[in-house]
Amino acid sequence: MYNILVCDDDKAIVEAIEIYLSQEGYHILKAYDGEQALKVLETEEVHLLLLDVMMPKLDGIRATLKIREKHSIPIIILSAKSEDVDKILGLNVGADDYVTKPFNPLELIARVKSQLRRYTQLGGTAKEDSGQIYEVGGLRINDDLKEVTVDGEPVKLTPIEYNILLLLMKNQGRVFSINQIYESIWNEDAVGADNTVAVHIRHIREKIEINPKDPRYLKVVWGVGYKIEKNG
Repeated sequence: MYNILVCDDDKAIVEAIEIYLSQEGYHILKAYDGEQALKVLETEEVHLLLLDVMMPKLDGIRATLKIREKHSIPIIILSAKSEDVDKILGLNVGADDYVTKPFNPLELIARVKSQLRRYTQLGGTAKEDSGQIYEVGGLRINDDLKEVTVDGEPVKLTPIEYNILLLLMKNQGRVFSINQIYESIWNEDAVGADNTVAVHIRHIREKIEINPKDPRYLKVVWGVGYKIEKNG
């Protein structure tokens, strides 16, 4: 059974989410501000976090920053704000996905299942193509161990970042458009995917490139998309 931590200062929302997700077989842990969420993470095994942005004591953005210092669990940001700037801010600090309130329960459940599926795969669940190693230059992915290294040094990626990099590494030299990346990784139609994909690409570059502004591995093909250079 997966443990999902729901953190929102609106107790009615927490209770509603608990009802939706409990019906899907998930065990729900609850917190009502960022500080409480951090305390739960210290004592409980949490597989996914649903985190509101606007909360007292410690808001969702600052809480995400602190959580990412120690944990790579999927984080889905919840917010009543629908502007792109808020979505990008959440993704920038390490969130994996973003859902605006009021949300459709079926959409929320689908996103939770999608993130847990990726997290489980990243944790080492057997896959048909597991055991394969992909390399270019000093960049190496061991898809059996779910490990990424650059020049022998381990690199810590979130599940979304790992899956994007793996997609590109498996297809070295091939250019993927933003929509192709989004649809391959999120398994849904790419509607307004530009900012979401761009943020994750930037995070990957910051982790695998010596100079992210002059990338050796993850290249942009202007007006087309992204690729991993074959001779990185």
